[in-house]
Amino acid sequence: MYERGPYMMYRVISGLPQLDPLTMTVVPATDLPKYQYVPETTEDLDWAELPTIDLTTFGTSSEADKKLATNLLDAIRTKGFFYVIGYDIEQDRVDRQFAIGQKFYDLPLSEKSKYIPDLENGEYNGYRPAGRRVTSAGLKDQVEVYNIPKFNGDYAHEHPAVVATNLKEIEVFARDLHSKVLDPLFDLVSIGLGLPRSFFRDLHKYENHSEDHLRYMKYSKYSPEDRAKVLAGDGLYSYGHTDLGSFTLLFRQPVAALQIKDHQTGEWKWAKPLDKSFTVNSCDAFSFLTGNYIKSTVHRVHLPPDDQAQYDRLGLLYFARPQNDLVLKTIASPVLKEAGFTQNEFEREGHPVPTMGEFVHLKQKWQQSKSTDYLAKKDQIIVPGFKGEYHH
Repeated sequence: MYERGPYMMYRVISGLPQLDPLTMTVVPATDLPKYQYVPETTEDLDWAELPTIDLTTFGTSSEADKKLATNLLDAIRTKGFFYVIGYDIEQDRVDRQFAIGQKFYDLPLSEKSKYIPDLENGEYNGYRPAGRRVTSAGLKDQVEVYNIPKFNGDYAHEHPAVVATNLKEIEVFARDLHSKVLDPLFDLVSIGLGLPRSFFRDLHKYENHSEDHLRYMKYSKYSPEDRAKVLAGDGLYSYGHTDLGSFTLLFRQPVAALQIKDHQTGEWKWAKPLDKSFTVNSCDAFSFLTGNYIKSTVHRVHLPPDDQAQYDRLGLLYFARPQNDLVLKTIASPVLKEAGFTQNEFEREGHPVPTMGEFVHLKQKWQQSKSTDYLAKKDQIIVPGFKGEYHH
């Protein structure tokens, strides 16, 4: 069964047969147990006050889009993180993705390990096991990652059965994220910078060769003894860092752990899960392309509060990146020119400007390589003009 949707020819009705967007043939959906979200924390955490971008008014008028664009740029430049609501993706479809991710992580390590890429050389599509880094408490990390690349013909798709049998559903979902969430956001950034409306949308076309990917990510709970050791130190699963693309979409997950560093105050604040929303942050590519007018957001992952200590934290994310052959030089924008943001760090220091593909490979190699000390790679030169940073 299928229905017409406003941005694609058809949209999936969860748990029922669905339409393959490429072949226009109906494919069956795989039955999965419904994903059960854990209760939200009741602890009084120092929550960040993040702005909200409501896409229900997007495209209704040029005035509405200009207002949204102004609000979005202000949100990116002051907080770096913001909520997005009002998108046309049903919650039961999001729940299905969490259910697929949960089924994947229920697999034995021997099965998941069949899908480990060459992490030491910057490959990252597939499975990254926990324990590749040592935390400040002297414990191996508890973070697992499974990345699924774009479905545009540029990437092989070899997956365990729990993913492979749901791959058409995953593809439709990923494409909808692009068309119904990311494309409007790209248009709004273009409008806000005084550029043609489709400027950033065109750099992120789904058919372009780029490194976008959907991610299932698991932070496993620590034993009470190990949790006490981590909390006695910095309390972190992972240190503060920036993402390397343009936007990262983070689906609501009620286990509180994400913390963001406020652009203006430098303070760390907890990001509160907001019902039926994405939490979105800006990343390195936008910083380069705008001469650092749009900053890449620093964020980290803390152990959950005490009333959620018994839970694993399953994350569902989508990483958007511009096309691989794009040279990451500062774009010509009247807004950037007037504000004095006309060169990024490569241009200011006279270094060759990398392409997006080159930067992805080099930063991923820096991030993914195994290390006995989480901070051992801090301040290493990733590409001339840009060094790897971790933040406390």
